[in-house]
Amino acid sequence: MDIAIIGWGSLIWDLEILEPQVDPRWQRGAGPSLPLEFSRISPKRKKALALIVDPDHGTSCATSLVVSRRKSLEEAVADLAARERAPLERIGYASSSGSWRSNVDGVAERFEAWFTASGFSGAVWTDLPGNFHEETGTPYSLDAAIAYLQTLEGLSLLEAKRYIELAPEETMTALRQKLAGEAWWTDVPLHRELDEAS
Repeated sequence: MDIAIIGWGSLIWDLEILEPQVDPRWQRGAGPSLPLEFSRISPKRKKALALIVDPDHGTSCATSLVVSRRKSLEEAVADLAARERAPLERIGYASSSGSWRSNVDGVAERFEAWFTASGFSGAVWTDLPGNFHEETGTPYSLDAAIAYLQTLEGLSLLEAKRYIELAPEETMTALRQKLAGEAWWTDVPLHRELDEAS
């Protein structure tokens, strides 16, 4: 099986423990287009907003891929789950034979035409749900997201800036576009080497 691991955020600049299990050369923009937005509050990233597949608020963006060295979807799913420190059920998968799992409606279907065009027979991706409303008590919107970012301080704010700014250029979501015109956001320094242990 030729299996692609699909990425759109930090996976692209930090394969971490996944690196030995893939050909680490990213094929930028070669994955399926998916609706993406920075609409998940990430405990792992100091409460920064993280990118997820979000059909309700997302902008259709090109994704990228690396090729898994594994020959089964089960192994590729386990590899990505380990890197993401996520349970197996939070890793989505699809195959050209029609098997799939996703917590997000309509995502697996986006792979059907892509399999034909790309030649891959399987794909896995991080399939985390949105949690903005649960974490803040406010439904997600661009204004709510910016208001949330403005509450962050110290390392949380620096990580939020780093994560959004280091996302690949093709991940041009509505929030990222709006932030580009916000003077206060431009003034937040970009720390490329935040100490994850701090």
